[in-house]
Amino acid sequence: MATIKDVALRAGVSVTTVSHVVNDTRHVSAKGRERVEEAIRELGYVPNAMARSLKSNTTSTLGMLIPNSSNPYFAEIVRIVEDRCFGAGYTLVLCNTDDEPRRQSVYLQVLAERRIDGLIVVSTGAGDDDSLVTQLHGLRIPTVLVDREIADPACDLVETAHMQGGLLAVRHLLSLGHKRIACIGGPVGVMPSEQRIEGWRMALAEAGATPNADALLWRGGFTSQGGYEAMHAILRTEEAPSAVFVCNDLMAIGALRAAHESGVRVPDELSIVGFDDIELSAYTSPPLTTVAQPKERIGALAVDMLLERVGGKRRDARKVVLQPELRVRASTARHASFREAAVPSSSSSSSSSAPASEAAATPSRKSRTP
Repeated sequence: MATIKDVALRAGVSVTTVSHVVNDTRHVSAKGRERVEEAIRELGYVPNAMARSLKSNTTSTLGMLIPNSSNPYFAEIVRIVEDRCFGAGYTLVLCNTDDEPRRQSVYLQVLAERRIDGLIVVSTGAGDDDSLVTQLHGLRIPTVLVDREIADPACDLVETAHMQGGLLAVRHLLSLGHKRIACIGGPVGVMPSEQRIEGWRMALAEAGATPNADALLWRGGFTSQGGYEAMHAILRTEEAPSAVFVCNDLMAIGALRAAHESGVRVPDELSIVGFDDIELSAYTSPPLTTVAQPKERIGALAVDMLLERVGGKRRDARKVVLQPELRVRASTARHASFREAAVPSSSSSSSSSAPASEAAATPSRKSRTP
C-alpha cells in the first residue's frame, strides 16, 4: 500500500507539501498540486483518516444505535438519516443493539473509540436508563435521542406524540361504531408502546365504551410473530372485539395473517389499525389503516440538530415532538350495527346504491358483542 512518502517521491515534492494538498491546510501552487494529485491517482494512495482526525479533532463520522434492524420502521429512519448525513459530508456508522442493554453499552464504547463527532440513539426498551445516561455523560459526545426518551437533560430529542397517535387510531374506530376495541401493545416498559396504549385507554374512557379496558389488552413484543400470536389469542376469547388497535405495523401484519387463518374477514368482521405507516402497510391485504409517524422529518431533524451541536452553533438541548397523522385504508370499516342502521330493510334500491362494504351487515363467524 502506497504511503505519503511514496507520493512525495513520485511528485518530486516534500511530504509536508503532500500533506497540505491532501488536507487543504495551506496554499500549494497549481503546478505542485497537479503533480501531487497525479501521483496520488497513479499510486492509489489512500490518506490515513485516523491520522487526519487526530490533527483536526474531527472525523466527519456520526454514529447511530437502533434496537432492531429487522423492523422496517427503523430501517426507513436509518435510510433517511444516512441520506442526510451523506449530503452534509458525513459518514454514518450503524449499530444494531437487538434491544440488549449490554450490547448497547458495548457499541457506545466502540463508537466513542472511533472518535465519532456525534451520536443518534434509539435506546433499547429493556435497559436501565440511569446506566445509559451515565455512559452518555462519560462519553461527552453530542447526542440526539430518537423515538424513545430517557431522563437526560443534556440530550436532544426528536419523537412523535405517541399518545396522540393512539387517540387518533381509537377515535377513528369509535367513529365507525366500534365499542369493544382491543389493543395489542409492544414490550412492557417501552415508552412509545406505553404511551400508545395510554392513548387507547383515554379514547375508550372518553367514549365510555369499555369500563374494564385492560381486559382487552394483549402484548405482541413489536414483532410480526408477536402480533400473530396475540391476534389468535384475541379471536379465541368468548366475546371477541369488533376492532383492534395494534401498536405498530409489524405486529398488525402478523395480526392480519392470524385473522385470515381464522376465517375472520377484515374489515367486514374485524377492523384493524396499525401504527408507524411503514411502506409495507400500503401493500398488505387489505391495505392497512395506520397512524403515520413523520419519518422524513424525524430523520432530517435528528441529523440537523446533531450537526448544530457538533458545529458549536447551539449548546442548550432541544426537545421536538411531532404530530402523527391517520392514514385511512381498507382494513377498517363501519361496525355491523352502523351498516344495518344505514340501510333500511324496506328499501332494496337504497341497498343497491350503497358501497359494497356498507351495503349490508355481514354474518359473523362467531358472536361479536359491541
